[in-house]
Amino acid sequence: MSLYVIGDLHLSFGTDKPMDVFAGWNNYVEKIEENWKQKVKQEDTVVVAGDISWGMDLAHAKDDFAFIHSLPGRKILLKGNHDYWFSTKKKVEDFFAENGFYTLHLLFNNSYEYEDFSLCGTRGWINEPGEPANKKVLLREAGRMELSLQSAGGRKPIAFLHYPPIYAGNQCDDMIEVFHKYDVKRVFYGHLHGKSCGGAVQGERDGIDYRLVSGDYIQFNPVRVL
Repeated sequence: MSLYVIGDLHLSFGTDKPMDVFAGWNNYVEKIEENWKQKVKQEDTVVVAGDISWGMDLAHAKDDFAFIHSLPGRKILLKGNHDYWFSTKKKVEDFFAENGFYTLHLLFNNSYEYEDFSLCGTRGWINEPGEPANKKVLLREAGRMELSLQSAGGRKPIAFLHYPPIYAGNQCDDMIEVFHKYDVKRVFYGHLHGKSCGGAVQGERDGIDYRLVSGDYIQFNPVRVL
């Protein structure tokens, strides 16, 4: 069994939000499907790190989830800033069950086992350069990350977020404190596109290895974690 991650699929089968108007996004759905099927097997696990569907509600996101469900492997989904379809964890999980999307699992205040590891995560938050700090949101997301890590028990954690915890000279100290508290050594995140990827932190910083995995940055090719 292998573990992969990819962020920012930005699917829009059920709504009119084409991403191929942006540079680097031409034929992106076909690339996702081709790369995924070439690499991922049914027994593998893929974490999808937010910004999954442009659907404004679950009904409009249904075809996007059906597409992801049709791809090989177990998929663990976490919320991104553009995932407006998300309401509550129970409603989303009920929707998955009602539609037979049994390969889809939600990462929200919980964790999932993978061999000797625990897959933990939350949406996260980072203040963009020049924006005032939103301490309430920062603390809430750090709290959700801690809940996820607490649920891991004694397993070695791997953290997944949508927002980068460090970006362009700004960092979410509350989130990073949680990482160190629970001995997180590997963090994967998305959200950044195009020129903004130039501000991404890649590699080790204070004992933690950070990796950017937004879809266009990794050429819509899932990255192998383990």
